[in-house]
Amino acid sequence: MDDVAAKTAATPDTVTTPRPPVRDHSTAIVWTLCAAAFMAMLDVFVVNVAFTKIGETYHGSTLADLSWVLNGYAIVYAALLIPAGRFSDRFGRKAGFMAGLTVFTVASLLCAVAPTLWALILFRVIQAIGAATLTPASLGLLLTVLPAARVPGAVKIWATTSSFAAAVGPVVGGALVEASWRWVFLINLPVGIVAGIAAMRLVPNLRQEIKTRIPDLIGVALLIIAIGALSLGLVKSSDWSWGSAATLGSLLVAVVGLILFVVRMLRHSDPVISPALFTVPTFVWANVTVLLFCIAFGAWFLSIVLWLENAAGFNTIQTGLGIVPGPILVPVFAIVSQRLIKRMPVGMVVALGNAIFAIGTILVIAGAATPVHYASQVLPGWALSGVGIGLALPSMIATAAAGLPPSQSATGSAVVNTARQLGYVLGVAILVAILGSLSVTGDRLVSAFQHGWWFIFVAAAISVVTAFGITPRASKIS
Repeated sequence: MDDVAAKTAATPDTVTTPRPPVRDHSTAIVWTLCAAAFMAMLDVFVVNVAFTKIGETYHGSTLADLSWVLNGYAIVYAALLIPAGRFSDRFGRKAGFMAGLTVFTVASLLCAVAPTLWALILFRVIQAIGAATLTPASLGLLLTVLPAARVPGAVKIWATTSSFAAAVGPVVGGALVEASWRWVFLINLPVGIVAGIAAMRLVPNLRQEIKTRIPDLIGVALLIIAIGALSLGLVKSSDWSWGSAATLGSLLVAVVGLILFVVRMLRHSDPVISPALFTVPTFVWANVTVLLFCIAFGAWFLSIVLWLENAAGFNTIQTGLGIVPGPILVPVFAIVSQRLIKRMPVGMVVALGNAIFAIGTILVIAGAATPVHYASQVLPGWALSGVGIGLALPSMIATAAAGLPPSQSATGSAVVNTARQLGYVLGVAILVAILGSLSVTGDRLVSAFQHGWWFIFVAAAISVVTAFGITPRASKIS
């Protein structure tokens, strides 16, 4: 019997055919998720270029009304990032990503066909809801669906997309606007459709083993009110003035809302943000550093655009081309930073990048004069700042997000991105207040920009110090 069994086992009919190896879709997943995040960021920079043409279409619109095309998006995007991230952690990151991508893409089409200015503003708000949903979900997916060895590099690619969007945005926007500003929104349709199809096919739908309750809805409302009021006060401060009742009232609402939110967070059994996140030193210091650095970065980008347009006399296309050299260096030096981190603590690499960025601002300050000679006065410092951004920004975001447990990945990444977005808004608001109306010329114009650049230098210099706190330590939260 044993011989028969042995022969039977050896027959071809009973030989087990090895399964073909499962294909690794990690690279395709990374580029799919990053493409969607890139699209959301590109829209910000492209719409900035289209602002004047939009005003020409809707005759009789005031500058204050037109500003809501930009401000409505910025305020809603910043306010909803954390709640959207929390709900993605609760109900599924892939579902959150697909919902956000769908809303953003459909809203882009609606923006392109908007019959009135206020319809466009409404559709921009809907766009922001989609962007705020897909952004933390995309980063949360990178942290949870990829092999552990691929996560750090993938997060850096994701973090670099915003800088690359800044590089190509003005150029792409300038070219599209020549045909029609509506193409600025239509360009999102093919990207959204392709990314959506790819995500449905390639991104696994991982579910939490332990279902948690719906997060604190009162806390969600308080957080939206606090961040929305803060963003509103900051973006409108140049129109209302810093000492106006409207600005001070908005900031007061933000402070009170934030205090109530913190009380709620500490007492509720299922808060929007787990207090345990803030017991991780890496996470705390990374957020502080991201906020400071993005204050500098947001103000720096706008200041160079305004300098080229107002002092150098560049047109839209020339300004777009003049902006390219700085951001285009970011992905290159993001790769360099990944190699440096193998030899140096990540906090030291980020501090080095922040310091190089600060040195770039000093070079521009030192060479500021009219008439402007772009190649000698602007390009060296602008390019050096791109080197610093490439070394610093992707690494600090990757470090903050990668140190979080899977159950908190989308929420934690949303906190980091909220710090980044608020940094941009705060930096722009302070820069605009420093520069004033830009109606002056000659030495007074140079002096105004130098004061703005000194502010940027100080913010960057402080971020050099805080960067040393972001070297990862063991996390104890779960």
